[in-house]
Amino acid sequence: MRLHREGTPTLLLALAVVCFGLFALLKWPVLPTLLAVLIGATLIVLLGIVLWFFRVPSRTVVSDHTAVLSPCDGKVVVIEEVYEPEYFKDKRRQVSIFMSPLNVHINYFPIGGTTTYYKYHPGKYLVAWHPKSSTENERSTVVVRNPQHGEVLFRQIAGALARRICTYAKAATPAVQGAEFGFIKFGSRVDLFLPLDATIEVTIGQVVTGSTSVIARSKT
Repeated sequence: MRLHREGTPTLLLALAVVCFGLFALLKWPVLPTLLAVLIGATLIVLLGIVLWFFRVPSRTVVSDHTAVLSPCDGKVVVIEEVYEPEYFKDKRRQVSIFMSPLNVHINYFPIGGTTTYYKYHPGKYLVAWHPKSSTENERSTVVVRNPQHGEVLFRQIAGALARRICTYAKAATPAVQGAEFGFIKFGSRVDLFLPLDATIEVTIGQVVTGSTSVIARSKT
């Protein structure tokens, strides 16, 4: 397992805090032994959690031009027909995936094609399952055009814990299905906006894997 580059500052800070804490416990043994051991163990566990947050899994992506793959790891929390006001300005099928702090935080291109739109929006930090988080939270919107699916919009949404969205996709650049397009620190949510005639392949509550699970298929 390797670690993601976005975790470098956080990992260095966590490592420094843990090392200083352990050094202080050994150098100045003023606490009862049991309490010092518990504090030391807690510091090591916290470092392990941070390392787990920024893990990069090894996955084999099988390209499927008829499929829209999951853009992230997590649980499907929304499947509904909605009005998309930012780019399409018409009705779409929305599928939302909630990323917990224990999920892999990498975001993947769900389809291949050409990136036609990218925009970052500063905003609030409502909890990710809040109905208004999709339009009021800090977020980044990416649209990719594909011959089979037309244009598909996917949106990274920050939450109460996630305070930094990283997006590598830029307009007028190629998109490779299953390749990394961004990262959300400490989880949150990714919304997909699909054509109304897309066949949805997931259900509410289903756990999906980024770049692997099929979210929908085109009818063409």
